[in-house]
Amino acid sequence: MIRITSDVAIDEEAIDVSFTRSSGPGGQKVNKAATAVQLRFDVAKASLPEDVRQRLVDLAGDRITKDGELIIEASNRRSQARNRQEALDRLVALIRRAAKKPKRRRRTKPTAASERRRLENKRRHSEKKRRRRYTPPHEAY
Repeated sequence: MIRITSDVAIDEEAIDVSFTRSSGPGGQKVNKAATAVQLRFDVAKASLPEDVRQRLVDLAGDRITKDGELIIEASNRRSQARNRQEALDRLVALIRRAAKKPKRRRRTKPTAASERRRLENKRRHSEKKRRRRYTPPHEAY
């Protein structure tokens, strides 16, 4: 089990890791060693609370497949182990962010000064627009 927070944990067996050749740094062995990591985490089947699961899907965006799998790729490091750890760290960080409940916004009244400024700016803008209007010249009778 990988502990995310005090009340959220994921099973290591829910994570599928595969390795491919990396296009990143690697020196002479870059075309021989499979150092890039693709981590797959099935969000739909994971033992996560429903609200955390929903926030995780929202946060992941394009990294979620239609089947509900979260895909994280890591190829910045030269070794397979370090890329694997980086991908795992990114997954844990993403789930941690999803586990935090967002604060509810409290509606507040605007201050009297800000209301005054808003109305004054509105009057100035209106006056500016009014002065730009065409008015035909007055004919004397």
